[in-house]
Amino acid sequence: MSFSQEIKQQALQLGFDACGICRATGSGEEERYMEWLRDHCQGTMGYLERNIDKRLDPRLLVEDARSIISVALNYYPPVKLPGRVPQFAYYAYGKDYHDVVREKLRQLYDWIRERHPGVTGRCFTDSAPVLERFWAAQAGLGFIGKNTLLIIPGKGSYFFLGELIIDMELDYDQPVTESCGDCTRCLRSCPTGAIDRPYRVNARNCISYQTIEHKGEISPDILPNLRNNIYGCDICQKVCPWNREATPHATPDFLPSAAFLSLDLEQLQEMDEECWRQIFRHSAVKRARFAGLKRNVEAVSKSRGK
Repeated sequence: MSFSQEIKQQALQLGFDACGICRATGSGEEERYMEWLRDHCQGTMGYLERNIDKRLDPRLLVEDARSIISVALNYYPPVKLPGRVPQFAYYAYGKDYHDVVREKLRQLYDWIRERHPGVTGRCFTDSAPVLERFWAAQAGLGFIGKNTLLIIPGKGSYFFLGELIIDMELDYDQPVTESCGDCTRCLRSCPTGAIDRPYRVNARNCISYQTIEHKGEISPDILPNLRNNIYGCDICQKVCPWNREATPHATPDFLPSAAFLSLDLEQLQEMDEECWRQIFRHSAVKRARFAGLKRNVEAVSKSRGK
């Protein structure tokens, strides 16, 4: 067994659901990315306009980078909020994925260094300017769908991604050949038209952006189509045929608490900051802050006439 195969085997033993490896090179995505920025599809996410050179070339993030080890961790929930209550995106049901994925990646990196002490590198999980879906596709984990998410054939798209970039040559995987084909369900189902063309999302029109990243008032154009989404949105994933094969995750840290599963509109309307802190203290929901969540609650309340 080659060392690359051993790395993949160890990643699975640590709980990851997929692992692939590609060469660290320039991405060649400059034209596409710069057009996206010029069209202001990033909204107010100014951090996407910084460190563009590093975002496009991971070799600027890790000195002498040779290989990118990409991993995926399933978050599809085994139990879900009732459909009648305000909805949180599935990825936010349990513990903050940054902490969970980062710790597993750190363990994988330590395992590699135990066998090759001279290896250096860095772990990333949505924590630095890395085109993680692009590199996951290059590493053969799956393909990028028309909704811009990484889709793993036979498993779907409900996965957190992470990268370990190291200065060691490894054996490299090839991209998969599957694709979305003629399917456009995600484009047709997005209530705000955020997927303005295949493989491109305009964040300004995205419910996830408006309810999480955007710090001002929710756009008046979005409000009528907010539906029941209080934090994030999974519509483009729920309608995707590839997710018919999604199976519940096996990561205890991602299981929702009883307090979370009991939340309804009235509780969210009455929630104070201390209660918010208790329920979401280890959750990715902290991203929106208490004020942001209450803003979203008010918006959903108005849309439902309550």
